[in-house]
Amino acid sequence: MKKLTIILILAFIVLASCKQSKQEKQQVTPEKFEFIKKDYELYKPTKEIKAVLILFGGYPEVAKDIKREFKILDIARKNNIAVILSNLNQKLWLEENEQQQLAKSLQTIITENQLPTDNIFIGGFSSGGVVSLLISNYIVGKKQFYIDPKGVFIVDSPIDLVALYKSSEKNIERNFSEPAILESTWLLETLGNNFGNPKDSIKKYEEKAVFTSSTDNISNIEKLKNTKIRLYTEPDTLWWKKNRMADYDQMNAFYIKKLYESLKTNGFNNIEYIPTTNKGYRANGERHPHSWAIVDKNDLINWILTK
Repeated sequence: MKKLTIILILAFIVLASCKQSKQEKQQVTPEKFEFIKKDYELYKPTKEIKAVLILFGGYPEVAKDIKREFKILDIARKNNIAVILSNLNQKLWLEENEQQQLAKSLQTIITENQLPTDNIFIGGFSSGGVVSLLISNYIVGKKQFYIDPKGVFIVDSPIDLVALYKSSEKNIERNFSEPAILESTWLLETLGNNFGNPKDSIKKYEEKAVFTSSTDNISNIEKLKNTKIRLYTEPDTLWWKKNRMADYDQMNAFYIKKLYESLKTNGFNNIEYIPTTNKGYRANGERHPHSWAIVDKNDLINWILTK
C-alpha cells in the first residue's frame, strides 16, 4: 500500500511538471502580431479579422513615424482590425505607373497575409491623404484589382496643387516664416519643373491633382462616388496667422471644405467634412493643427466597423 502511494505521488508530480512545461512553452511563443517588411509594417490580430486599415504618412513619415504620431494600433487590435503602415511618402501626386505598382503591391500584401478583401479602408495624413484618395480611385476604376476600399479618409491634406503653387508664391514674397519659405521654395521648384506655372498650364495640374478648385475639377476622384469618404481638418486661422502669417485661403482647410462642397454638389452622398478645434498636437506635445491627432480614433474605428 505504501509503495502504491509513492508511485501515485510520483505520477502526479510528472503530470504536473509536464503541464507546467507546456504552459511555459505557450507563454514564450505567443501568436505573432507584428510583421515588419521593407516597404511596410503589418499589425495583424490573431482572431478573426473584421477589417483592414491601410495608412500613408506625410512628408517624410515612414511606418515608425505613423506609429508615434497616430496611436491607433491598440484600439485596432482590440477591435480585430489589421493595420498596414506604408513606408511610401513624398508624393503630392501619383503617375500612372506609380498607381499601378502601388495597387499591385497592396493587393499582394493583402493576399499573402491572408487578410480580408471585402472591408478595406485607406487613409493618410497630409500628402499621405493625397495618395489615399488617388490610389483608392485608381483601384476602384480597375477591374484587375479586388481590393476596392469601402472607405477612404484624409487628414489635413494639400489636395489642390494650383493652390499650393500660389500659396508658395505668397510665402516667398511675404518672407515671414523660415519653415514656410523653405517649404515654399521647394514646392515652387518641384511643381514648376513638373507642370510649369499654372497661369500658363493649368491643365497639367488638373491631370494630377485630387482637386483643382479654380476650375472645380474632381476628375481624379470621381470613381469614389459610392465610397465612404471622410475629410478631417483643423481650420485654426489664428495659429496659421501667428506662426506662418498665412491667410485662410492658403490653408489646406480652405480647399478641403471647398472639395466637400463640390463633391456634395456632384452627388457624393457618403462624404463627411470633419473640422476640429484644438485637437492638433504632435507626439512631442507641440501644438500644431496639421497633425494626425485631429482624428478621433474611437470614432474612426466605429466608422470602419459600421456597415
